[in-house]
Amino acid sequence: MRILKKVFIILAVLIAIPLIIALFVKKDYVVEREIVINKPKSEVFDYIKLLKNQDHFSKWATMDPQMSKTYKGTDGTVGFISAWNSDNDDVGVGEQEIKNIEEGERIDYEIRFLKPFEATSPAFMSTQAINEQQTKVTWGFSGHMAYPFNLMMLFMDFEK
Repeated sequence: MRILKKVFIILAVLIAIPLIIALFVKKDYVVEREIVINKPKSEVFDYIKLLKNQDHFSKWATMDPQMSKTYKGTDGTVGFISAWNSDNDDVGVGEQEIKNIEEGERIDYEIRFLKPFEATSPAFMSTQAINEQQTKVTWGFSGHMAYPFNLMMLFMDFEK
C-alpha cells in the first residue's frame, strides 16, 4: 500500500509541474514580418490584396505545393475565402477570409485553422510608401492559446 501511495504522489507531482508552469507562460502571441519591395505602393497593394497571389510569395504555400485549394467569392473583395487542404500536418486544413479592405493601405483577414487543430486568428497586410518606387509591406497575425494548452508556447518557434 505504501508503494502505491508513493507512485500516486510521484504521478501527481509529474502532472502538477507542467500545469503550474503553464500558469506563468504567456497565452497570447503576435507575429509580424516586413519587407521592402521595389515597386510603387499602388502596384504592390493591388497585387497583395488578391489572395490567389499569395501562392507566389507565401511561406505557407511553399510548405506543400501539392495542397488542394478552393475559392469562394471574388478575389480581392471583402468576403472572399481561400481554403486549403493538405495531408502535411504542418499545413493541415483551413481557410482565410478577407474581412476588411482599406483601399491602398491595409487588408484584414481571418485565418481559420481546422486540422490538425482548430484555431481562429486575425491577420493583416499593410503597405507604406517609402518613396515613389519602394513600398514596405507588413504582414502579421495574432492568436491566443488557452490554459493549459499555452504550455505548447514553450516549444513553438514562431520565427520559423
